Order: sequence, then structure tokens, then C-alpha cells
Amino acid sequence: MKNKIDCIAKGTQYPETNSLPKQHPAGVADYTLYLVTDRELMFAESIEKCVEQAILGGCTVVQLREKTASSKEFFQMALRVREITSRLNVPLIINDRADIALAVNADGVHIGQEDLPYDAVRQIIGQNKIVGVSVSNLSEAVKAFEMGADYLGVGAMFATRTKTDANIVTIDELKLIRAKVTIPIVVIGGINKETVPLFKGTGIDGIAVVSAIVSQNDEAKAAQELKSIFQGIK
Repeated sequence: MKNKIDCIAKGTQYPETNSLPKQHPAGVADYTLYLVTDRELMFAESIEKCVEQAILGGCTVVQLREKTASSKEFFQMALRVREITSRLNVPLIINDRADIALAVNADGVHIGQEDLPYDAVRQIIGQNKIVGVSVSNLSEAVKAFEMGADYLGVGAMFATRTKTDANIVTIDELKLIRAKVTIPIVVIGGINKETVPLFKGTGIDGIAVVSAIVSQNDEAKAAQELKSIFQGIK
């Protein structure tokens, strides 16, 4: 049977619903090691190789985040990455673009404070997909939680090349957020082998990583090391 990319490229019919990739409901997703892509920082020659190696090393969620890609390019990338995440049984989250998430049958969408509001995204993608929300303080976290977000991305925890304009979240603020919300929390921003141990005792559910994996010449090894360090402090 033709794969989905071939079908779209040739203008032929999409696969039937029962052949679409299996979904990962929010309640059973494992956020331990959350990969966020960035081709501008990537060592590998292709995003597919980067993602595959990261998953083989232990990444449990992949977010496709490519701010400089056109809609068409982002869609085509999402199709290719979706094939890998489906084969390796890891959830794929699309940054910002609910339309792309639906088009490739991704597992969910991640939105920031300046993106489409949660309610609009939920209406577009339905109740069975994951919606994560970026927050940088207690007020934003409680609001997202009360609206129904499936998980929170809290940060930036440290200064980072990928989020030059982000507000820095203190460990104390992170602990306040953890005390007020019961959904999974993933920290992001400057997360690497040196900073992961600082989150001991915070009660977070996962770490979101960009350059500490994608910029390494051995993505699988980098992922494995980060996951081991994090699991050692949980």
C-alpha cells in the first residue's frame, strides 16, 4: 500500500481511518524526555535522522517546532517525522499549528501565550488529542490548568539561544506551580546535563530539551545520558 506521503504527493486518496497512526491520549503520555526540534541547531543531516536517533536514545515525546519553515515545508516535515514517531510508538506534538497537527494526524499541539487561545485550539483538534501550554508564572499556569490543558511547559528556566525573549522562571516559582496544578509539568529552557540535577525535589514530570540533544553528534547517546540523570533525581 502506498504510504501517506506518496498519496499526498500524487494527489491520490488518503489511507482509511483504521490505518492512521495510533494516538497517545494525554493521560497515558510519558513526558520524561521531551525533544523539541530546531533545524538551525541540528547536527544531523536530516530532521528525520535526528528525531529517530533521539527516540532510540530514550526520548518519550517529540515536538516539531520549526519557526522559520513555510506552511508547506512544515507540513512535509511533519509527515516525514510522523512516520518515524508512529513506527517507534512515540507521541508527536506540533508546535502552534493545529491545522498541521490535524493534517498529519499528530497526537497533539503545543501553544504559547501569544498563539491561538486554548479554547480555539481545542475546538479545532477535538477532545482526543493532547494540548500543551507554555507558561512562565503561576497565574498563567493556573489559567491553563483550569481551561483543561493536558500538560504545561514551564520556562524558560535558564537563558537559551532558542528563546532569546523568554521570561526566566525561578525554581521557587516552579515549585509554586507544582503545588497548584495536578497535570504533568515539563521544564524547558537551558536544560542540559549540568542543569537537570537542579530540579531535584521539584516534582516535575519531564524535561524538554533542544540543543542538548539536536546539536550533539550522537543524539541517541545524549538522550540516554539526559534521561538517566533525570530519572536519578525523580
